Amino acid sequence: MQLFNGILGWFSMDMGIDLGTCNTLVAVRGEGIVLNEPSVVAVRKGTNIVLNNGEAVGLVAKEMLGKTPGSITAIRPLKDGVISDFEITEAMIRYFIRKVHGRGGLVHPRVVIAVPSGITAVERRAVIDSAERAGARKVYLVDEPMAAGIGAGLPVTEPTASMICDIGGGTSEIAIMSLADIATCESVRIGGDDMDESIINHLKRTYNLLIGEPRAEQVKIQIGSAAPLEQELTMEIAGRDTISGLPRKIVITSEEIREALREPIAGIIDGCTRVLEKAEPELAADLIDNGLTIAGGGSLLRGMDRVLSNATGLKVYRAQDPLTCVARGTAVYLENLELWKGTMDHSEGWQ
Repeated sequence: MQLFNGILGWFSMDMGIDLGTCNTLVAVRGEGIVLNEPSVVAVRKGTNIVLNNGEAVGLVAKEMLGKTPGSITAIRPLKDGVISDFEITEAMIRYFIRKVHGRGGLVHPRVVIAVPSGITAVERRAVIDSAERAGARKVYLVDEPMAAGIGAGLPVTEPTASMICDIGGGTSEIAIMSLADIATCESVRIGGDDMDESIINHLKRTYNLLIGEPRAEQVKIQIGSAAPLEQELTMEIAGRDTISGLPRKIVITSEEIREALREPIAGIIDGCTRVLEKAEPELAADLIDNGLTIAGGGSLLRGMDRVLSNATGLKVYRAQDPLTCVARGTAVYLENLELWKGTMDHSEGWQ
């Protein structure tokens, strides 16, 4: 059986998937990250039929977000890091597997998928089922903070504490790891999406201006911050006036956007302090030297490191290439499947 599995391994293109609320990244063993596309699917309204023969996924579908005619809906099938629409998620995973696997591999691939640490057993099973139906031969699940820690190059297998805060689109994964396992963790259902939502609500409340999610994300990237800036920024933003119903432009400042982002940022800080409060004293002591590493898209918000450092008293480091940490971590799992597979949830069937 072992020999048979080895032969299958030569012919299949095994892959690691960071199934994110905002973006899905795919890493292939020996090649690194080969795909990075938005987690968006365009379907015919009222159905689960994906447009363009199942090809309206990712970048193509994201361009349609908020701009679709009545007959088309652009859906983000993951909410708060978990599957909210199984059929659409399956179609999305199938598209990504086919896009990557189509370049080679005669056998269905083995797939490692990173999932939020706080999801239930039922939600874990749903991810496995979706990936199997989408064409995976064998599915392994790894906790997102563990994958992020490995991808960020933290010494997670050593008898010392490593702490990560991975701020994604739907969830923030905070964990302290030691000896190749998670010692304590929190999966906070707050992320970049909540920051965008806060910006939308602020503009609606203050200026009676309605904007969509893509534009709110633009505001966050261009002038958003968690801490005061040396030079405050301004930005012109267009949207629809909620009273007149007509298009309108306004100028907004980084100070007011920082105020709008205060609540979601406070939720992430609370998650970090709760994890530290639950840590064993010896692990907590290690963190004085080792510090806290931040990853994920939310870690790129200006001043996020400073705010977390002030709140926890720890040195805070931003991971190198924070957007790809989880995907790079799944690639490491792929390289060492035999070693790690005992620690991962997985589907039945061939090894």
